[in-house]
Amino acid sequence: MPPSLSRLTGCLPRRSFLRSAVSAAAAVATGPAGAATVSAGKDLPALETRRELFVDRYLIDRTEGALQQRLHHPVPREIAIRHDTPWEGTGCGYHSIFQDGDRYRMYYKAWHLDPQPGRMNTGRHPLYCCCAESPDGIHWHRPQLGLYDFQGSKDNNIVMTSGPLGPIHVDAGHPAVFRDENPDVPDSARYKAIFRSVSPNGLLPFRSPDGLRWSPMTDAPILSGLGVFDSQNLAFWDPGIGRYRAYWRYFTKQTDENGTVRAAGTRAIRTATSDDLIHWDQVADLTYEDSPSEHLYTNQIKPYHRADHLLIGFPTRYIERGWSESMKALPALEQRRLRASSVERYGTALTEGLFMSSRNGTHFHRWNEAFLRPGPERPDAWHYGHQYIGWHLVETRPSLPGGPNELSLYATEGYWHGTGSLLRRYTLRLDGFVSLHAGADGGRMISRPFTFSGTRLQLNFASSAAGGVRVGLQSPDGTEIEGHSLKDCHVLFGDSVARTVAWKQGTDLSGLRGRPVRLVLELHDADVYAMQFIA
Repeated sequence: MPPSLSRLTGCLPRRSFLRSAVSAAAAVATGPAGAATVSAGKDLPALETRRELFVDRYLIDRTEGALQQRLHHPVPREIAIRHDTPWEGTGCGYHSIFQDGDRYRMYYKAWHLDPQPGRMNTGRHPLYCCCAESPDGIHWHRPQLGLYDFQGSKDNNIVMTSGPLGPIHVDAGHPAVFRDENPDVPDSARYKAIFRSVSPNGLLPFRSPDGLRWSPMTDAPILSGLGVFDSQNLAFWDPGIGRYRAYWRYFTKQTDENGTVRAAGTRAIRTATSDDLIHWDQVADLTYEDSPSEHLYTNQIKPYHRADHLLIGFPTRYIERGWSESMKALPALEQRRLRASSVERYGTALTEGLFMSSRNGTHFHRWNEAFLRPGPERPDAWHYGHQYIGWHLVETRPSLPGGPNELSLYATEGYWHGTGSLLRRYTLRLDGFVSLHAGADGGRMISRPFTFSGTRLQLNFASSAAGGVRVGLQSPDGTEIEGHSLKDCHVLFGDSVARTVAWKQGTDLSGLRGRPVRLVLELHDADVYAMQFIA
C-alpha cells in the first residue's frame, strides 16, 4: 500500500470552512436519558447563508423526546428509457445524468448479455458509450449523431467505442461523463469523461468541447495499480476545495497472521484529488460512521447542487444470498437458474441503492438501511444489476401541478434477459434525503453553537394538519434569546421547501448575525429536512 494511503482525512487541502471534518471535539456521546449529544468544540461552524441538510449529525448537539433522524425513499415513476436498439442491449448501465443549460444529458454503457446454459455470451457487439437527451429530465430521446459506424450505418447515438486509440486502449463500457464546473476550464474542454483503461490497469481522462467528440488528455492511464476499476469510476470538480476529486472501486485484501495477502476482500471505494485530472495525490480509502463492511460496487458521489459543500453518494450494495427457499420464490426462477448455470452469483446476488454524505470527501455518514430497495416483486426486479442508481440526481418539474420542483434519480432494472435493460425515474422532494422527524408525541433537536450571516431563517419542512414546528434561538449556554424563544415563535404548519420562520416581533435576525447561537427545533407530527439563513 502506498504511503499516501495512510494520510489522515483531515490533511485534505481547504479553501474555506466548507468541509471541516467531524472531529473528536464533535464526537457523539450519550447524555442524560439516552439523549444523543455532541460537544461544541473550540471552532464554531460558520453557516453564513448556505443551506444545511440534516443528513448527518454535524449540527446536532442533542435530541429530546421522540425525535429521530429518518431516511426517506424515492417514489417510482415512469421508465425513462428502454435500451433496446441493436447497439444497446440487456447489460446497459453506468448512467451519467446532468443538466446542461436548458437540456438534460445522459451517457451510459451499451452492452448486451445473452445467458446460455453453462455460459454467458457477451459478444453480440463491442462495449459502447452512448448518449441521450431530454428537454425536462423526464422524456428522453436518442440523437442520431453520425459519429460511429454500427453494422454499416452511423444512424445511432454512440459517442465512444472500445478499442485502441493511439497508445491507449479504451474500455467505453465503464464511462463517467460530466460538465466541468472548474471556472478556469476553457470551452474547448468544458466536458470531461473518465473511461477505463483495458491495459495497462487504470483510468483514462478525456475532454470535449460539445460532449460528443472526445480526445484523450493523456497517453497513459492515471491511478494505475490503485484499483480494479471494474465499475463506474468517476471524477468531478469540487468547488469546496478548488480541485478535482476521483472515486473508484478497489478490493480490500485479506491477510493472514503474518501479513501475507491470501485473498481479495471487500469491494470498496478509494479517492484522490488533482489540479488537472492527470496528476493525483491525497489518495485515501473511504471510511464510514458506524457502518459495517459491505460490498459497494458503484459510489455515485458528487456535490449536492443546492448545498455544494455536501458530497452525497448513492453507492450500490452488493450481496450474495445463495440458494434458499426465498431465493427460489423471487421472480423469474428459470431465468435465475439459467444465469447461475454460468456463474452462480449471476443468479443469486442481489443489489440495491444506499445513501451517504460527507463534509470532507473521505469520511462518510452512510445509512445502513436501503435508500432504494428492490421493491415489489416483478419480472424485471430482484436481481444482480437491479437498482444501480445513476450518477447523479437532477432537479425536475413537480409531479403535482403547482407544487415545488423535485429531485429526479434514475435506476436500472431488467438486466440479463430480453431485448434491453430499462432505466426508471424516481422522485424525491428537494433536500428530502433525511429529515428530523417526530410523531404526535413530539420531540426536540438542540443544535451545537454556530454563527450565521443572514437576516432570516427558512425551513424545508412538512407537517400534518394538526402538527407543526416551532423554532427557538439560544445563547451557547442554553439561555433563551429574548424575542426569539420557542414560546415567541409562531407555529409553522404546512408543507414547504422554503418557509420563513416568524416570531412575535417578526422575522428579522440581523441583530444576531455573527453571534454564537444554538437552534432549537420543536416538532409535532412533522419533518424538517433543511434550514438556511438567507440575506
